[in-house]
Amino acid sequence: MAELITSMQNPKVRLLQTLQQKSSERKKHGLFVVEGRRELERCIANGYEVDTVFCCPEIFGGSWQGQGRVVDVSPAVYDKLAYRGGTEGVIAEVKVRERTLDMLTLSDCPLVVVLERVEKPGNLGAVLRSADAAGADAVIVCDPLTDLYNPNLIRSSTGAFFSVPCVACTSADCISYLKERGIQILTAQLQDSSLYYDIDMCRATAIVMGTEATGLTDQWRRAADAHIRIPMLGCADSLNVSVSAAILMYEAVRQRHGSR
Repeated sequence: MAELITSMQNPKVRLLQTLQQKSSERKKHGLFVVEGRRELERCIANGYEVDTVFCCPEIFGGSWQGQGRVVDVSPAVYDKLAYRGGTEGVIAEVKVRERTLDMLTLSDCPLVVVLERVEKPGNLGAVLRSADAAGADAVIVCDPLTDLYNPNLIRSSTGAFFSVPCVACTSADCISYLKERGIQILTAQLQDSSLYYDIDMCRATAIVMGTEATGLTDQWRRAADAHIRIPMLGCADSLNVSVSAAILMYEAVRQRHGSR
């Protein structure tokens, strides 16, 4: 029978909270947090190892019977731990898995999304969600300003964090990686650019985007095979990076599979 925790002062609960809140603690313990039945099932299906599961039987409909050590918590404790409602009463500590460029397995004609210096974990999670839907091979985050295991990133990806390979590296390493594999680099930028739908994306392609505030650094502009832009017909001069990524990925899908 699983241990039942009814106090927020329990050491196991306090550790879970620190993992939710601090990147340094995630790195120290080699653990990150996954909240929700759907997200946890996708996590396990994609080969991640669950360490501990905090389950609220009253919400979950019984105790967790899957992978990992099980700790039952009262509804009051779960309500304090859960970031959002509707997560079916389960939160897990999962072991961090190494992710590097060399570990990526790409298709014969890959579609890769590259984000430079992404800062908001919610934006990265949304890009991963679109990348999963568009069948992208990978998302590469260069010189990131956010922890790839940030709980908000995992939540906003709705499980795509586990299905789409996502790695962090330097921009220089990423440029070398793409060039060595003959993957064309398309940088999204306003200056000296062509409309995105006028560029051939049927070949191996990396779509590269920077932050909404500052755009891409010069090293990416110099490395690009082409510069592309999304037409802006109103008063706004930019779109959210996750929206831009979705538009550009689906243009690649249209060009590659439009006749299907």
